[in-house]
Amino acid sequence: MPKASLFFCILLYTSSLSSASRPGEIWYQKVWCEGRGGKIEQRMPDGRRVDCLTEQYAIEMDFASKWQEAIGQSLDYAMLTGKKAGIVLILNSEFDQQHWERLQKVVRYYQLPIQLWKLGP
Repeated sequence: MPKASLFFCILLYTSSLSSASRPGEIWYQKVWCEGRGGKIEQRMPDGRRVDCLTEQYAIEMDFASKWQEAIGQSLDYAMLTGKKAGIVLILNSEFDQQHWERLQKVVRYYQLPIQLWKLGP
């Protein structure tokens, strides 16, 4: 087998191991949300589901690379529920820190009424 093909196979194998060992979003919802007395996957009258609903917040939980989507979803959930908007950003590596910083920068710049939390490094 040529060296390039072998390297590609090893790269694919190791990347599949790291993503397979990483918990899914629902695991983080259970740990973080239920740990704060919230309810996960709360269905709204129109069929949408809020990731985490606490006494004060309607929270979108997402992985770091989806930080832009999380902004819109959190504001939408807040409007639907009459609660404050929140985002829990899940960071799985040091690289994800840049997504966290971008999210904070946009929220500050536009003075968005969103409470931010992060999980991870």
